[in-house]
Amino acid sequence: MTDSASEIIIPPTMTKRIKLSESEIEDRLGDLPETVILHILSFLNAKQAVETCVLSKRWKDLWKRLPKLILCSDDYGTYKIFTEFVSKVLALRDSSMALQALDFKPQNGRSHMVKRIINYAISHNVQQLGLYVNGHITEIPSKVFFCRTLTHLKLSIYPGINRETMFPKSLNLPAITNLQLEHFTFCVGDDDRAEPFSNFNRLNSLVISKCTVRGGRHTLYISNATLINLTIYDDGYNFYKINLCTPCLCTFVFTGIPYHRLSGCNASSLKHVDIDADLFSYPDDPPLFLFSWLLEFANIKSLTVSAATLQVLSLVPDLLNIKLPSLVNLKSLRVIIKPLGYGFRKRLCDVKLRKVKSKKKAARLRKAFEKGLEPSPLVPEGIVDFLLQNSPSAEVDFIDKEMLARRARSL
Repeated sequence: MTDSASEIIIPPTMTKRIKLSESEIEDRLGDLPETVILHILSFLNAKQAVETCVLSKRWKDLWKRLPKLILCSDDYGTYKIFTEFVSKVLALRDSSMALQALDFKPQNGRSHMVKRIINYAISHNVQQLGLYVNGHITEIPSKVFFCRTLTHLKLSIYPGINRETMFPKSLNLPAITNLQLEHFTFCVGDDDRAEPFSNFNRLNSLVISKCTVRGGRHTLYISNATLINLTIYDDGYNFYKINLCTPCLCTFVFTGIPYHRLSGCNASSLKHVDIDADLFSYPDDPPLFLFSWLLEFANIKSLTVSAATLQVLSLVPDLLNIKLPSLVNLKSLRVIIKPLGYGFRKRLCDVKLRKVKSKKKAARLRKAFEKGLEPSPLVPEGIVDFLLQNSPSAEVDFIDKEMLARRARSL
């Protein structure tokens, strides 16, 4: 295969190659409807889209009508060049065109352009908005939280070390279907509960990343009548209880340290669970929390777990002798095989060493860890059978992520 952009490769079932000149390729691309070209350009960031439009006279002003703007300062040499570029894009863009989506990610999360970006997006009836900034939430215009056209909102506001970003108590987003939040603190109200999502009448997908709860009993009530997909990422010491009142919830995804207690679980519709767990060296709670989650998943049809998750679960004392009352309707168990990172292996070794009373066994464990031989095997013995004890006929798949990645690179 050559590096020439003017060579089109026929699918493997055919053996001939057709070489086209650059003018022929331009003619073929030029025959595409403008709507198709705009759709293709919308997958590029704004800088790439503008550069691509230089390739054809017909396209030179096409970027001005892009329905989606991806503005990320990582694509520019300096922050000054980035801000100048953004200013020109906003000034020259066709103001008659509605803006479907805008993603804004300034260098190090700080920018004096946040208000201008938001004002422009909302004034052009933006439907999907992504903001990734550092600072105080007061720097975000309040109109974001009262935008009637927004269907997708991704909001990451990192306030700095030992500071908090409080989730607004007053907001009205009647069209929101997808909500992604990062670095927020949910405050408990006068009724001793944090219940921030109950007023979203169209919400079907919720992502909570590195968030926490302050006040009262540290319980986050995820109460929503339309929510279908829930994803939680958490890699810190953010302990809080999660009370689910989500009658339509179908999929639950968790990545990070299971330092949360699911209580009062009302998710009988839950069918698909995906967990990629980590753990602390101290304390011993995450494995027990992880096990308690399994007790809540009574009706799920499919369970996807990483090898690391199974290692964390195996730390539950006398696990294989426990009669599991849940997972009675399981149809599919998928185990994601991927190498355990050094940090995870080190924390796992620390936990195991605390349980070893013999100095000789502890020395052997340390030596095995140092040689990369611990943990072995990657999937703890007996743990798959433990998960399948109430659904022995469930289909089991072991998926090697590295192998899949190698195959993808070879294509």
